[in-house]
Amino acid sequence: MPEKKILIIDDDHRNVFALSAVLKAKGYTCLSALGMKEAFILLNKEKDISIILLDMMMPDLDGYQSIPLIRNHETAGHVPIIAVTAQAMKGDRERCLEAGADEYISKPVNIDELLKAMEGLIKS
Repeated sequence: MPEKKILIIDDDHRNVFALSAVLKAKGYTCLSALGMKEAFILLNKEKDISIILLDMMMPDLDGYQSIPLIRNHETAGHVPIIAVTAQAMKGDRERCLEAGADEYISKPVNIDELLKAMEGLIKS
């Protein structure tokens, strides 16, 4: 089975730590970036990322600004993106999907829901 590499983009160290710990325990390889500048360095270097977990509320570039940049990226434009956000009000899911995310998960993250969404998006 090929390695499944996850890129977690979130400006909160605690969220990155918690998601990485759970996903590593499930057999995923996790990379993390605390912002989009760092994320693009990784996207340029790592050509085999299976999925991106993107925090929609970051201080520099938020997820709504970041998704089009990722979609236009030469090698990462095809990588599925799951919007991970504390915004769980009516319409937030639709707004994330309209921005170009493939899926939406609200915080606090339900791990079973996240894993199901990831498996549905990651090509074997």
